[in-house]
Amino acid sequence: MAGRGTEQHPHGADRLCETGDRVYSRAVRRGRVSRQDAVPAPCLLELALLHPDPDDMDFLVPTAPQEVMTRLLREMYEEVSASQRRVGSAVAAFERYAGMDGRVPLPSTAAEGGAIRVLDGLARIQAAMDEATEACRTEVLTVQPGGIRREHELTEGLPRALALRGRGVRMRDLYTHVARHGQGLLNYLELMGDAVEARTLDEVIDRLILFDRTVAFVPANADRTMALELRHPALVEYLVTVFERLWRLAIPLSAALPDTGIEGISHRERSIAALLAEGHQDAVIAERLGISVRTCRAHIARLSETLGAASRTQLGVRIAQAGLDGPPATLAAQGRPSPTAR
Repeated sequence: MAGRGTEQHPHGADRLCETGDRVYSRAVRRGRVSRQDAVPAPCLLELALLHPDPDDMDFLVPTAPQEVMTRLLREMYEEVSASQRRVGSAVAAFERYAGMDGRVPLPSTAAEGGAIRVLDGLARIQAAMDEATEACRTEVLTVQPGGIRREHELTEGLPRALALRGRGVRMRDLYTHVARHGQGLLNYLELMGDAVEARTLDEVIDRLILFDRTVAFVPANADRTMALELRHPALVEYLVTVFERLWRLAIPLSAALPDTGIEGISHRERSIAALLAEGHQDAVIAERLGISVRTCRAHIARLSETLGAASRTQLGVRIAQAGLDGPPATLAAQGRPSPTAR
């Protein structure tokens, strides 16, 4: 997964060698590392976890951890899809050969599979989710991308959430920072009390729901009319690890967002600046942060004004000069209060 390293580093980005993990972690903390420091870990360049610093070719800058996680999940989904197609072909072949000999009984669940199921259609997805909710006894972990949660979504899910709370199930939800501005979410969390804990990040992965660390649901297409139900222990464990790492980076909803330390620049504008520095277009930035393109462009305009940039190119230079081209600092899971909330 995520490419292969050299013979000395035969791994992908999903399981870095000890040296690669140490060098990459240092690069993330510092914003870059020298080429000399990265020599013992050539896998990081081959896996595109480090790339040359355009301002100083003697240094290497890291790919953002969120980007790496998104890439890993995308590749995992592609592998799962390929496996599903192979299962389908094998089932079809079995049926064909079984038809040649009536004495061979066909297993009734052959087409469904146990570890991975493709759920086609909203009704089937909802039925599977209801079944998993009913069986859940200890914990639900969710990642909810996008911006402010719609009132009707929260209302529709409330009976299931209350039923889970009634059984003593603990729930942890990850949202983007934008979700903090939705009154519906705040009302929902107040109603659920200490049964639900919520944290936020600048950006999160695509939707993920995990029940009791035994079954996971992820989207299988862009419009979310198909989903994968995953019960393979290794896949579910991997997704739990992804969630837990995001959770440690996230900021509790009860804590204020950290101040940027730069007069006139909000936390969201700090996040937008970092994504602009990575070369992303307005629409991509808006989608990743859960805001509209119009809102995104308004923030970019304010960034340009605050930093005194007369053009998009000059804005990129000003962002780098101000040190806004790296990932925003987080207070992580400690919930430490910050000076201001923006």
